[in-house]
Amino acid sequence: MNSIPHGDVAVEPRVIDFDDNRLLPELFGEHDKNLVRIETQLGISLINRGNQIAMTGPKDAVELAEAGLKRLYSRLKGGERIEDADVDAALRMAGQPTDLFGQQEPVIRTRRRQIGPRTPTQAEYIDAIYGHDLVFGLGPAGTGKTYLAVCMAVSMYLSGQVERIILSRPAVEAGERLGFLPGDMKEKVDPYLRPIYDALYDTLPADQVSRKLENGDIEVAPLAFMRGRTLKNAFVLLDEAQNTTAMQMKMFLTRLGENSRMVVTGDLSQIDLPPGQISGLAEAVQTLSDVKGISMICFSAADVVRHPLVARIVQAYDARDAVKAGGTKR
Repeated sequence: MNSIPHGDVAVEPRVIDFDDNRLLPELFGEHDKNLVRIETQLGISLINRGNQIAMTGPKDAVELAEAGLKRLYSRLKGGERIEDADVDAALRMAGQPTDLFGQQEPVIRTRRRQIGPRTPTQAEYIDAIYGHDLVFGLGPAGTGKTYLAVCMAVSMYLSGQVERIILSRPAVEAGERLGFLPGDMKEKVDPYLRPIYDALYDTLPADQVSRKLENGDIEVAPLAFMRGRTLKNAFVLLDEAQNTTAMQMKMFLTRLGENSRMVVTGDLSQIDLPPGQISGLAEAVQTLSDVKGISMICFSAADVVRHPLVARIVQAYDARDAVKAGGTKR
């Protein structure tokens, strides 16, 4: 969330006019909850009068509110809906220059919805995936690393840029030895891949997801199944990569074939490998940080787009780790 900006308090309220009254009930929210949310975050006063909003408060905060409201109104005009998280996202993005990523912010188009960035780092991440063959998305849970990568995979598949989608995770909890689990192979690995399925169903109708999984256009498989393959004309995602070994990571990265895009996501603070085992993701970040054609995007607690409490939880753990490392003192 934005911190409350400081600046001169405007003597006269700033007024915004909206030209479509039909959109205003959703813009304002039930019982004006969206306006109240903006007031609380920015420390300003918002009063709606017909098709206008009058804003009073510190100049910088009023400017952020105006930009945020215009972003939300633009979403509504484009046929999208507004949730609480969208209000927070509009305020986060409001202070960014419009030409930061070219003519406009990058967006992801899928069958079910159009997805835009909710933080500046998410915008950088989407832009990096558009422009690089290999992207690492690093950072805490709740920052959209996996979700946005799956959405990008679906978008590039639908537009014909790739012919198939390959989505993978290491099944560390079962030690990649899945034979002792009940059921067929799909039933064995599904619990580890559920977050990926959730993102797929959010971007494609359920019947299309099932059909494309059956015909192989979309493949969801544990990392062990990637060995010995060359992945051509595909969008390839490795999620939870902090739980790969150094050997597994090298194996996976060298699967990249012609006309393919690869994204590797992970949180280096959540490594579940046995003690003493080096994370393949940590080694890859150190080894490949200066390699041309590779982009590494680092998310932080400021990019958490789940419940606001999640960001505070991440910050608390980061502070504890810093104390343990001797970096700060309480």
